[in-house]
Amino acid sequence: MSSKVSRETLYECVNGVLKHSKLKKRRFLETVELQIGLKNYDPQKDKRFSGTVKLKHIPRPKMSVCILGDQQHCDEAKANEVPYMDVEALKKLNKSKKLVKKLAKKYDAFLASEALIKQIPRLLGPGLNKAGKFPGLLTHQEAMMQKIDEVKATIKFQMKKVLCLSVAVGHVKMSPDELVQNIHLAINFLVSLLKKHWQNVRSLNIKSSMGPPQRLY
Repeated sequence: MSSKVSRETLYECVNGVLKHSKLKKRRFLETVELQIGLKNYDPQKDKRFSGTVKLKHIPRPKMSVCILGDQQHCDEAKANEVPYMDVEALKKLNKSKKLVKKLAKKYDAFLASEALIKQIPRLLGPGLNKAGKFPGLLTHQEAMMQKIDEVKATIKFQMKKVLCLSVAVGHVKMSPDELVQNIHLAINFLVSLLKKHWQNVRSLNIKSSMGPPQRLY
């Protein structure tokens, strides 16, 4: 499926975003997001779509991932200075909706050991699921830090009741090439999820947290 956004346009917009972020330095790392406007879509009738795609470069390096682990994973997390919780710590939350909600807010994502993942609903109730942060699976065959980077590089497109979406596709310290690769991948994946592909796309913009939007399409 050919992309309707040319490489020139992509680089022009990416450079525009980066230029603006340099003019006015912020105290935090500005995220670059892709904003999508849809058309010919009826969220009431049409099947809502949802999909995740792994980008080449991590869009949110500061994203926090917490490990809900068995002893081995907790030891490994501790050694790598990764936040973790063991079964005892989870039991202490007593399924309290407030505490589980607080936990879900505190971290951007969770990974759980195989032994623990089935117990999560019993230990914590539906809280993490409701927050859209049900833990991903972490097995002992995988390298923990690699898996965490994978989680950080994965973005999710989800159609809700409105016809606008926005996802983080990078940050302002990335090189133009890295941003272009991520944005290109994100756009193509999104278009592949849509029922009529490009006919459903009304507009595409990219912008940094504080900068003006740059029109791609």
